[in-house]
Amino acid sequence: MSTFAALREQLLDAATAFAGGPDALSEILAGLVDDVDRALHEELEIFPVCHHSPASALAMTRRLRDRQPKVVYLELCEDLRPLLEELRNCRLPVALQAFATEPEGFPPGSGPLSVVAPLTEASAEYQAIAYALDTPGVELVLVDRSADHVFQWLPREEAEPVAAERDGDLHGDAVGVEVGDLRPRFAELEEHLLRHGKVRHWSEWWDQYVEQPLAGADYDTYRQAMALIGSLFRRLGPGGERLAGDEERERHMWTRIREHLAVSGADPATCLYVCGAFHAVSTVPEFGLAADAPAYTITPPTATRWLYGLIPSSHSAIEAQFGLAQGSVSIAAATWAKAATRGGLTPYRLRGQRGTRSRTVSPVRAAVPAPAEQVTDRLSGFLATPPALDDLDEAELRGWCVDIVRLARRNGYLASTADAIAVFETSILLAGLRNRARPTPYDFQDAAVTCIEKDVVPGRRDIRRLCEILLGGDRIGEVGYEALPPLARDVYDRLEPLGLDPGRRTQQRALLDLRADPGLVPCSDLLWILRQLLPEGAVRPIMGARRLGERPIQESWDLAIGRHQRSIVELGYEGVTVEQVLEQRLRRKVREPQAGAGVALAAVEDAILYLGGRRFADELGNRAVELLAAERTVDDAPEVLRRIRRLLAYYRATQPDLPAWCEAFVTAGYAHYCTLLPTAFVDEDTGVRQVGAMLGFLFSMESLALSLGCDRAQLELAVRQAHPQEPAKTALLWAAQTQLGLLSQARLRARCDELLANPLVIPSFPLYLSGFVQALEPVPALAPFVVEVLSKAFARLPDEVLLPWLPTLITTLRRHVPELVPVLVREAGRTFPASLAELDRWVAPWERPAVPAGPASAPSGPVAGLLAGHPRACDAVAALLGCAGEWPTTTASVAAAPAVGGLLTRHPATTGAVAALLTG
Repeated sequence: MSTFAALREQLLDAATAFAGGPDALSEILAGLVDDVDRALHEELEIFPVCHHSPASALAMTRRLRDRQPKVVYLELCEDLRPLLEELRNCRLPVALQAFATEPEGFPPGSGPLSVVAPLTEASAEYQAIAYALDTPGVELVLVDRSADHVFQWLPREEAEPVAAERDGDLHGDAVGVEVGDLRPRFAELEEHLLRHGKVRHWSEWWDQYVEQPLAGADYDTYRQAMALIGSLFRRLGPGGERLAGDEERERHMWTRIREHLAVSGADPATCLYVCGAFHAVSTVPEFGLAADAPAYTITPPTATRWLYGLIPSSHSAIEAQFGLAQGSVSIAAATWAKAATRGGLTPYRLRGQRGTRSRTVSPVRAAVPAPAEQVTDRLSGFLATPPALDDLDEAELRGWCVDIVRLARRNGYLASTADAIAVFETSILLAGLRNRARPTPYDFQDAAVTCIEKDVVPGRRDIRRLCEILLGGDRIGEVGYEALPPLARDVYDRLEPLGLDPGRRTQQRALLDLRADPGLVPCSDLLWILRQLLPEGAVRPIMGARRLGERPIQESWDLAIGRHQRSIVELGYEGVTVEQVLEQRLRRKVREPQAGAGVALAAVEDAILYLGGRRFADELGNRAVELLAAERTVDDAPEVLRRIRRLLAYYRATQPDLPAWCEAFVTAGYAHYCTLLPTAFVDEDTGVRQVGAMLGFLFSMESLALSLGCDRAQLELAVRQAHPQEPAKTALLWAAQTQLGLLSQARLRARCDELLANPLVIPSFPLYLSGFVQALEPVPALAPFVVEVLSKAFARLPDEVLLPWLPTLITTLRRHVPELVPVLVREAGRTFPASLAELDRWVAPWERPAVPAGPASAPSGPVAGLLAGHPRACDAVAALLGCAGEWPTTTASVAAAPAVGGLLTRHPATTGAVAALLTG
């Protein structure tokens, strides 16, 4: 006869009375009893737990001291077992992590993959781990699926990494693995429990109706109640893919348990199986040691190379990843510490672990098989008897109220003793409304918010956050030096000359005088590399910069290395040194499908700045040539122009000759942009800035390209084939024609004057001006003309045209061409008067009348005599130009030549123009 037959009958009678007859409710209630009965009568003792539950941790500690099993099977990823020994070098909470940078056998773009399993001291699994690792002769076996199977079994859309929702989430976008996910998977059930329990969120309901009643319960009662809860949530869950995944995990775990028992020959009576309460009442055929189901085949892992390590965790990170209420893990930790002290219980802690106090633990007796225990029905009494409510601890509550007022005043609130009294009374009132004799931390938190919180938070923390700090705070773990990967230890060792404490989570200031202490140069190099690899804010320069061809003399840094320890640990999964990681990232960056020539040139610059040497930079440069030749658009032409100019200037200043890839890039770019130039002028999707950058590349690289074998006729042909429709691009084309000699500046000035005189064109003339401003990039010699055109526009355009255009001009200059503004300012400074007094009589150069040229005089003086005495140089120039003539024999004959003098006298304009050109 079943142990729970009486309870079964009571539940069936209640279901019949409630529903008016047998129905699905009867089956559910009967199934709950059957599940508990099956779990408790299993030959292998099953210990049901809930993750981060103080009640589970207390029951685990008591059971381990009483039973002292020789083998502990734990629901945790089996490939994380080697990491457990490193927990001694860490300060809890920390998370076990499996990381894969380049997954194989998964959908493209699904990496990197990350799995974390956080551990706190107030968790049953940590108590089991500490017991097993510190007790001689005890074996700890992890039986859950591996990290590779976690992603194998996930639906493909869930396998894609997602960005972390909270900035303070130390787990990032990792997939969380926990023992005992006891949260109802039926939304209506959870809503019903919260509403009738008079609580705000699930964590508070769990604390009131599970944690508090089971904290002081005996082991049999705890075990039966947790199994019942697990069965309830399992049977009321919606099923689907998540339930199917849980069942696969249960088959995997029972298969691993049977395999270990068969190999080791261990007695099941000396073993303990620790798993979530949801899995403790599994209904899969493989459940139990006596299951007669066919052998379950575990699929092989993929070829993915997994890396393992420990990363710091925190209470807030655990809450964010597993959907718990903010502050619930801190409250659970405080509850665990208080319950352990009140019950005189000594928790298990790993010997030598950081952040724990050494305690004397009673010697462990030799483990012997436990006699078969008679399962008795403790569940009926537990469900029928109301929980014993703790009396009000006035001293504890009064201390909370005084401390929260003190914290509130430190954070800018106008709190007083009256507020402390109000919080005290309100906490008791809220507890009474919620059927509690003793106010819980949740009641106190609500009371403090009600009595102290104002409309505006004066500081960075509100009252709810201050309550969390008061009740334990967001405890943050730390991975010890010995447990860090080689890269992280190398970083700490190389930063040691700065005298920093890598364990501090606050921001630290580092001052580097590189001239006085050259030994700090390696530290400076490392900091600049870390700035490229770590998240923003981890390493921030205050003074000093790293540019091509420059070396700072002094530097100042704000460092938050301890706050970003997780990121440093994950760098260790990518390489042995930070230089190797940076090289791999740059190589991947230029090989991405969306990478362009601008990205590759930026990678070349980073390689020169942070890695040094020429081999890797040349490799990235060759990739830039390939990307430029393969581009079909000119979207990143401004970026390409800016970076290749800087790189060419650097190589010319530091190297005896240009690298081969630079020459190839210039020739390929010259041909590439000449080919695309006519299309870019008429393409609506190509902006004026891009066309200006193309022309800037062609004109500024022209001399180098021609020396490398390019043909200038290709550029002239491309310009002649361009027929833009937009005014701004038309202005760019005119500037290009002027640079090539196809359009004189006088003719260009006449065209602009015609535009200003045409009433139909005046509304669009500002667009021409924008094009001329952009033309300063390819044709900087047009700066005087651009100043002239701008001045004429401001002088002649009507206000209804000019005023709406001014904001557009200003924003365009500020956003797109900030480097061209100084050119315009310098040219305007040379053109306009320097003082206000000169402005009244100042006349613009383009408005001054032409000065008539005087009569030409015959050449005389020593120069004329020298040329006449040594005519070979002039004859050579004349022959080169295709001119023929005879030389007078003396200087006097030159002055007396009547034909030349008469010609200059009759036509003085030519001589005047030459003189004006030479003197202007």
